[in-house]
Amino acid sequence: MANVAVIGSQWGDEGKGKIVDWLSSRADVVVRFQGGHNAGHTLVIDGVTYKLHLLPSGIVREGKLSIIGNGVVIDPWALMKEIDSIRAQGVSVSPESLMIAENAPLILPIHAALDNAMERALGNQAIGTTGRGIGPAYEDKIARRAIRVCDLEYPDILREKLTRMMIHHNALLKGLGLETMSADDIYDQLMDVRDKILPFRAVTWKMLDEARLQGKKILFEGAQGMMLDVDHGTYPYVTSSNMSSAQAATGSGMGPDAVGFVLGITKAYTTRVGSGPFPTELEDEVGQCLGEKGKEFGTTTGRKRRCGWFDAALVRQTIKVGGIHGIALTKLDVLDGLKEIKICTGYELDGKLIDYIPASQVQQARLKPVYVTMEGWEESSYGARSWAELPAAAIKYVKHVEELIGAPVTLLSTSPERDDTILMRDPFLGKQ
Repeated sequence: MANVAVIGSQWGDEGKGKIVDWLSSRADVVVRFQGGHNAGHTLVIDGVTYKLHLLPSGIVREGKLSIIGNGVVIDPWALMKEIDSIRAQGVSVSPESLMIAENAPLILPIHAALDNAMERALGNQAIGTTGRGIGPAYEDKIARRAIRVCDLEYPDILREKLTRMMIHHNALLKGLGLETMSADDIYDQLMDVRDKILPFRAVTWKMLDEARLQGKKILFEGAQGMMLDVDHGTYPYVTSSNMSSAQAATGSGMGPDAVGFVLGITKAYTTRVGSGPFPTELEDEVGQCLGEKGKEFGTTTGRKRRCGWFDAALVRQTIKVGGIHGIALTKLDVLDGLKEIKICTGYELDGKLIDYIPASQVQQARLKPVYVTMEGWEESSYGARSWAELPAAAIKYVKHVEELIGAPVTLLSTSPERDDTILMRDPFLGKQ
């Protein structure tokens, strides 16, 4: 049996929640390996909706071990609020079911303040972040001034590190003409929450290694999507972490050979939240229709998502750089009723045809999509659980998507319900 990594192949919001839940019911351990509470997964189980941001999706399933890995940045107050919310829905959360990497960095109140201050300073050039402090927290990690979970155990060291950190950040706040923040205030807030967080602390890389040696199935749960990757996305309109299959290993404390099958979650059309290039964006009635039928509003922010046609060139690129072996195609049913459907196969850039998204933001802004047009279908694909239940034109669409992206469709999702899924290949059985 292979371990499975799940990553988004577009700009996030591809429907990872349902697919991860479907897989987590068959896994023994579920690990979040990057991002923070800027991401959101919605799970619908037996008619009950769970909205998760930091907690791995395995938390809602009894008998599964959930791990927040070292690659995640953790807002301790947001985490405890989420734990309380899930507990109120009848889910048991304990140090036996949830473990947090002792070397995971913390998001502090100063980080959210800096995030929002920088977005305001950028004006109409703002990145479009969630304002939750993710980027500044990762900056502190790279600059070696982060407060980590393990620091909560030692108050004296914690105070020293906070004092040094705030010298840097308050200088920036002053430069922006804003009020500074007190290291003592943040210290007091951390001391209030430390006894709630520390019981979940663990040497998670060791726990994962032991689980692997015991032959347990591990599911690596990514957040957001490859086009928001800080290296390979539409920079600078990206998040502050990596989300490829390589990060699944690094962000959890395992070697790259621990990651087996890499499943790219891929929406049957394209959406994006916030600023940045979007070659296939539709600002007409079709785009509005996709948004309304697909209920395209962010789980974390509630922001309306921009909608457009499926971009096969983009997904083909993320499959290559993300190490994706097969995709889970989601929300096919949203395309029901369209007379014709377009797929982007490449781009025109200054009169030349290219088949990839270039790194330059100047060039990204000038991309014009090149489309093929396919016949749509009037019949409903909603809730289909087998190929035989799909309209013929829908099957043709799926097959053409496979050809254009250069990877097989491993799973096909036809509704938010967990069991409305067509399985072509079991990811836990590996590449085969």
